[in-house]
Amino acid sequence: MEPVGTGGGDDHGPCADPRSTFVLSNLAEVVERVFSFLPAKALLRVASVCRLWRECVRRALRAHRRLTWISASRPAARALGGHCLLHAAAEELEHVRILPHTVLYMADSETFIGLEECHGHKRARKRTSMETAFALEKLFPKQCQVLGIVTPGIVVTPTGSGSSRPQEIEIGESGFALLFPQVEGIKIQPFHFIKDPKNLPLERHQLTEVGLLDNPELRVVLVFGYNCHKVGAASYLQRVVSAFSDTNIILAGGHVDRLLSLSSHKSPLSIDATGVVGLSFSGARVQSATVLLSEEVNDEPAAAAAMQRLKAAHIPEHNTVGLMFACVGRGFQFYRARGNVEADTFRRFFPGVPLFGFFGNGEIGCDRIVTGNFTLSKCSGVADTDLFHSYTTVMALVHLGAPK
Repeated sequence: MEPVGTGGGDDHGPCADPRSTFVLSNLAEVVERVFSFLPAKALLRVASVCRLWRECVRRALRAHRRLTWISASRPAARALGGHCLLHAAAEELEHVRILPHTVLYMADSETFIGLEECHGHKRARKRTSMETAFALEKLFPKQCQVLGIVTPGIVVTPTGSGSSRPQEIEIGESGFALLFPQVEGIKIQPFHFIKDPKNLPLERHQLTEVGLLDNPELRVVLVFGYNCHKVGAASYLQRVVSAFSDTNIILAGGHVDRLLSLSSHKSPLSIDATGVVGLSFSGARVQSATVLLSEEVNDEPAAAAAMQRLKAAHIPEHNTVGLMFACVGRGFQFYRARGNVEADTFRRFFPGVPLFGFFGNGEIGCDRIVTGNFTLSKCSGVADTDLFHSYTTVMALVHLGAPK
């Protein structure tokens, strides 16, 4: 998404209309109206034509500050070379209206990295997965913060309208990318802590540098532990979360399989490392709430009661994203061979809010509300019964303020 070329063509050729040339070279109102119909990539290309167009492009991009997403899924029978999310991103990024500042993407583990890998093909499989991740990163602007993880299953709303039916894809090729624009008054920061072999504790300045401590504007933290099946990884995740969970913030996330992309990380990622990664959301305009669907929530009426609690938080539903972090033990079999129960129940209460997330091997979250007047309800500690769960689902709403 970088400016290329100089606009192409010769505006002063024999076919050019001098009146049109004058209007497009001098009347900013007309130019801005035309630019309002162009996607971000086209705007960046024409920004180098002249000073007037460059200023009009800046104003046009500032007007597009809503969350956007790209989704992908396809049956195994249609599998082609490369993951479907890579193909969808390459196509859809030609049409998106925002300039992404932060990207969070998730994809299914089985087809993205091949968890069935045998020893004989392990190196080749790792190389292929990292190449796919690198290809995805290259599709976004150089200054864009990209965080990418893979999980056993994906929850996704189809590209387009937030009112589309979200899908719980427990098995099959799927993925999504949430594109966050730069919004005035809101700061989104990635963070990453790698488990030290010597088990050294985190220092306070490490948390402060990424906005997790000494940050009165902090509102929401999405946190993911990766490679948590390894010895000591789960306890390391709890130790990291405990360092900032006593503040008045929303916490949501869980255990994922692997970390594949983190553009803010200067050195190459080790696919065998264990650690904690995530995004922090700061700013007075951010509002959020989470609810926990415990193991006892095992039918549609009980799921609806949980969504009712989320609805009661009165989080604004425009420019808002829904997040669902569920255990792999839930889903189709947990609801007695009924699929998509939790996603459909969410849509019934929030018909215009897109829903994304994953099925993983452990969930983080509880019943909490952070609104404009900063009220906090329920869990305040970091005991396992408060924040760390299994056989549960954490549902969250994150509101990024009304676009100005």
